[in-house]
Amino acid sequence: MQTELSNRLGAEHAVFGFTPFPAVAAAITRAGGFGVLGAVRYTAPDALARDLDWMQEHTDGLPYGLDVVMPAKKVAGVSEADVEAMIPDGHRRFVDGLLDKYGVPPLAEGEASGWRITGWMDQVARSQLDVAFDYPITLLANALGPPPPDIVQRAHDHGVLVAALAGSPRHARHHKAAGIDIVVAQGYEAGGHTGEIATMVLTPEVVAAVDPLPVLAAGGIGSGGQIAAGLALGAQGVWLGSIWLTTREAELHSRRLTAKLLAAGPGDTVRSRALTGKPARQLRTEWTDAWDDPAGPGPLPMPLQGLLVAEANSRIQRHEVEPLLGTPVGQIVGRMTSERSVRAVFDDLTRGFERAIDRINRIAGRA
Repeated sequence: MQTELSNRLGAEHAVFGFTPFPAVAAAITRAGGFGVLGAVRYTAPDALARDLDWMQEHTDGLPYGLDVVMPAKKVAGVSEADVEAMIPDGHRRFVDGLLDKYGVPPLAEGEASGWRITGWMDQVARSQLDVAFDYPITLLANALGPPPPDIVQRAHDHGVLVAALAGSPRHARHHKAAGIDIVVAQGYEAGGHTGEIATMVLTPEVVAAVDPLPVLAAGGIGSGGQIAAGLALGAQGVWLGSIWLTTREAELHSRRLTAKLLAAGPGDTVRSRALTGKPARQLRTEWTDAWDDPAGPGPLPMPLQGLLVAEANSRIQRHEVEPLLGTPVGQIVGRMTSERSVRAVFDDLTRGFERAIDRINRIAGRA
């Protein structure tokens, strides 16, 4: 599974694995892929530095990258407290009512509310990059399209390629104009923030829109045959995220959530604004149903929704309140039926790719 892009980045296979877990990212890189560590949960720069130190020690000198969530434009002079003050009291009461309905206990005294949406704010992402550029990352990806122009230039000055996710050909053309090096065509099937065009349709459209820039296919990919399909559509690699959530190296810290993922089928996800205020594919739960119910107040726009539900989500996860317990995940969740190591998943991908290529060669009369 080698392409011009994977060779350029020094990876054995053109499989780019996004994950919030350092152990998973390092294992993907060691298995021959390209591990990409998600940075959004690192609101403290020293925590990111600690995990990048660990990555350095566990990637055997092989390449890896970082994924940030950074708006292309910043709003000057707006603090987290300013944003918090915009949240309506009625929405706060709605959250409190849901937590009371399902008997969700509070966090322990002094326990932090965990991940907050502050990683989406410009100053936080910049502090992450101040740390990251001291490490030999070779790829910087941004989930909200192209980073600000000065960040693109800064990455290029460090010899780092810049990737941006796109959900439509229009977005992809915008990314190319902004000086992005790689476009990730993320289809409707994907976990997390995603658009409305399916991967099979989106990938060749984006390839044509940004030629000659390399494109990675993303969304609904979790087998070697699907990787072969992505490359056949013109992509120079694939971007996988959901498939790693049930690996042994993943740090979900919830047996109940892992069990829900292993039991879920491809129809058990929903594209909802309940998590961040933007449509994001996730497990369907009674929490998402409540937010999507027309009788409720409806989700707030980003970043208000993320700040509103941050503590609630931490409480739900900490106490593993099963009816409300969920996570961003794509429709590929139906293939995630057992806990395996990253290496075992990767071996399955490469074997499946070989079988798919052999099958196509037989159809074409080349075998």
